[in-house]
Amino acid sequence: MKISFHGAAGTTTGSQHLIEVNGRRILLDCGLYQGRRHDAFQRNRTFPFDASTIDAVVLSHAHIDHSGNLPNLVKQGFHGNIYTTDATRDLCTIMLPDSAHIQKADVEYLNRKRAKNNEPPLEPCYDAIDAERSLRQFVTFGYERPLPVADGVTVTFLDAGHLLGSAQVMLDINDRDTGKKLRLLFSGDVGRPNNDLLNATAPCDGVDYLIMESTYGGRHHESGTDASDHICRIINDTIQRGGKVLIPAFAVERTQQLLFALHKLRDIQCIPSLPIFVDSPLAVSATEVFRLHPECFNPGVYQHLFDRENPFGFDGLRLVRDVNESKRINDLKQPAVIISASGMCESGRILHHLRNNIEKPETTLLFVGYCAEHTLGAKLRSGAKSVNILGDVFRVRAHVEIIDSYSGHADHGELLEYFKHVTGSKKQVFLVHGEPEHAEALREALVPVHPSGKISVAKLHESVIL
Repeated sequence: MKISFHGAAGTTTGSQHLIEVNGRRILLDCGLYQGRRHDAFQRNRTFPFDASTIDAVVLSHAHIDHSGNLPNLVKQGFHGNIYTTDATRDLCTIMLPDSAHIQKADVEYLNRKRAKNNEPPLEPCYDAIDAERSLRQFVTFGYERPLPVADGVTVTFLDAGHLLGSAQVMLDINDRDTGKKLRLLFSGDVGRPNNDLLNATAPCDGVDYLIMESTYGGRHHESGTDASDHICRIINDTIQRGGKVLIPAFAVERTQQLLFALHKLRDIQCIPSLPIFVDSPLAVSATEVFRLHPECFNPGVYQHLFDRENPFGFDGLRLVRDVNESKRINDLKQPAVIISASGMCESGRILHHLRNNIEKPETTLLFVGYCAEHTLGAKLRSGAKSVNILGDVFRVRAHVEIIDSYSGHADHGELLEYFKHVTGSKKQVFLVHGEPEHAEALREALVPVHPSGKISVAKLHESVIL
């Protein structure tokens, strides 16, 4: 059996890991690479393998850095099944067409610049029709229900606790060439214990080989209690200044988690009644999908749903789809909270809110999640004094705050705990989905914990024979 790491190796985006066994080729995830526009465009357009030779895709969850290049894979000749959970498929029905829309807008922006330089126009990797066609190839099944997906390969999904429908992918493999039976676990993205919304990450037994994420290696989140106090202070301080709180948030999961948290904070009167906007058509649609999947929620939220309460809604909340209503938010003179995508500030309506508010000292820009290297969000998080937004340079006068406890990713200590709950020989462990320094920090911490196994940081396009 051979594993090749064709994405999320040396970075946190573009998850793609190719398994070759028994004459079959199985792709774990098919995500978009997110980073500098030119690099991302080239990497996403061209696969390091022939798409038509892939027999099956197994998708861990719906986030675009894991699912976003599936329409391009199908466009380039992939005809096999895309295996995933029910909730992941439902989220992909809204996220993949949205990704196509964003690509179209980005290419139109790039083509205006290219036209000025007499350069030929570009085309997006795929369009909304390609996205719809890829959805026809989805085959779904639930957690802990083994399903054969190729000769000698059975897949079982285990709850990852990271996103609605997110899964660890357990592959039980009968390698015909060696006569050996082995268990390979792909962690996907590991969720946090005590998630406000989701079930905890499920344990996995008898693992021989592990592909494990390392996003927050070497870093720790603040506690949930500290985060509640922090967000209350931020909102109240911003109200005193007469400003708005801008929260760039992923439309799927992070927005719903924030709504649940703000609901609770209003109930205990930690924050006053003020307008709260979710300005993202995708986030509005995703919130509706969340309510369709009680099987993913922890017992507390599950009971809310069956008590006919809406855990994601409250008085004063405005869910904004219409673009004209979105523009009117910027005319609002009173304090407000605006939650808008994208979480890394690379696209979407958050860019327009930043243009209108980033130079106002009364504004607070609150980050509640990870931003990949080279993104606008990463620059703002790191304290940039000026930034380019949609072609214009703006001085950063807004207050920038960071609360990482809302992250859907396990932190360093939680990743170590996750590793301990994965039992078995774990002969080889491959760390993926992390910037190099964070993956290395996790590797160094795992070596004394598991001295009997080989632990390495995967390199882009590296292949390993097991």
